[in-house]
Amino acid sequence: MHDEFLCHVTAYGTCDGRRIGVPLGTYRAPTLALALWWLRDRASWIAERLDPSPEGAAFPAGALVPVADTVADVPALLRAWCADDGRQALVADELAGGRLVRIAASDDTTEYELLAESVDALRMHRTVPALVMPVA
Repeated sequence: MHDEFLCHVTAYGTCDGRRIGVPLGTYRAPTLALALWWLRDRASWIAERLDPSPEGAAFPAGALVPVADTVADVPALLRAWCADDGRQALVADELAGGRLVRIAASDDTTEYELLAESVDALRMHRTVPALVMPVA
């Protein structure tokens, strides 16, 4: 059983023709349950910032605008992932098995990525001898 997990959230976009990643948070979870909680919390956090409830606070006129029907609804995708017990169980099984988990959702400008992996698996991977290539 893997006991500790490293979790990351990153937003990726394009700037000046290059793909740029902006870290939105990192958490070293001491348990699988806390890793899953943190991933759900961050997914909800992103969804709320992308699609806040208009009744929740005063927004300046024009601050919230609809997008085309062809644009993926990232907040809805993230909220659905958070509410899906089956998908949560699948993530838990993958992490418990030492595998990297990546949850990603994209709209027309940005990709939002949640990553988690076992710290033990990272350590084990580092102990594998590196391939040494001769320099010609």
